[in-house]
Amino acid sequence: MLEKLKEIVQASEDEIIALRRHFHSHPEIAWEELETTKKVAEVLTELGCTIVKAGFGGTECGLVADLKGGKPGKIVALRADMDALPLSEENDLPYKSQNLAAMHACGHDSHTAMLLGAAKALGEIRDEIPGTVRFLFQPAEESGLKSGAKAMVEEGALEGVDAVAGLHCWSAAPTGTVLCRSGPIMAAADGWYVTLRGKGGHGSTPELAIDPTITAANIILNLQTIVGREISAREPLVISTGALKGGNTAFNIIPDTVEINGTVRSFSPAVQARAEEAIRRVIAGACAMGRCDYALDYRRFIPGTINDHEVTMVAKEVCEKIVGEENVKETELIMGSEDFSYFEQKVPGTYFFIGTGNPEKGTDGPHHHPKFNVDDDALAGGAAMLAGFAWEWLSRK
Repeated sequence: MLEKLKEIVQASEDEIIALRRHFHSHPEIAWEELETTKKVAEVLTELGCTIVKAGFGGTECGLVADLKGGKPGKIVALRADMDALPLSEENDLPYKSQNLAAMHACGHDSHTAMLLGAAKALGEIRDEIPGTVRFLFQPAEESGLKSGAKAMVEEGALEGVDAVAGLHCWSAAPTGTVLCRSGPIMAAADGWYVTLRGKGGHGSTPELAIDPTITAANIILNLQTIVGREISAREPLVISTGALKGGNTAFNIIPDTVEINGTVRSFSPAVQARAEEAIRRVIAGACAMGRCDYALDYRRFIPGTINDHEVTMVAKEVCEKIVGEENVKETELIMGSEDFSYFEQKVPGTYFFIGTGNPEKGTDGPHHHPKFNVDDDALAGGAAMLAGFAWEWLSRK
């Protein structure tokens, strides 16, 4: 059946590419994917899918649809994110973004098109499917605390689902390759924001002031002692300072306040908790030493993405049959984060990457860049992998 699905998808390649280019031309940022949702609903309805729910997070964005097979069985879910980024595209393409304030600079347009391609292929064999395939078209993956995946889970999108799978295009890997991993694959993302309050004064008489810049410097340096000194070097952890704001335009004025913020990336929930505790203690200690008052806002944005072993092995087998065993590799840990993790907290799941990097086409550039683009030659393979996974999982259950 995998070979048949692959053939069906291949025959629909032009249609999948056309859909991807349509979405690329009409990008919508997080929680504004109204027209994208309408287009997806239109295609799914034509394919005979049942729209289970449209609109999440108090908006009309996002969609859940079911394709019920001809035989009884469980429910497996496939997910694609739909939102674009607030960037102005710099590519000169026939399907360039028509929205100067938004661009699909991370490939979510391709994810949406590939899942629609998978839906079409599965629709053509629906009488043979033992169970139901649920399609999750998710808004707002790029939205941090207001995650679209979290909203979908809270509003019942995974009700009755046995397993879930998703993929992401990856420009750092060559077209035709796949990267997968059992267990942790993408990091949890935390953010910390601290305001230090001292007492301003003249730079020539610092003894009459309480200088928050010294405390800020101590915090930034001492946070780095957590990695490898309080957390084992065998546990991946990143603590980075992203912004440091304070002072006036004059060179000789000690400021009253300094603001610092940064990010924390980890894979283990235990390490995540220990890192937060240590960061709070370092900040409190530095402020006590420097006589500064402070306000700390520590936020856990996205959980770590942890792939279920059984689900991942099924996906890996499918990918090997689609692109060849030699083209499926185990990825290293990725310090970026992905809100697919909320789905995996609810049900067993897997998340993997398909290569879309092609130097000759200029599709090997970084994600979230105004010149980012996806190699359309990868889309049919991605659609076949999603469809094939759904078939294999349901067939084995």
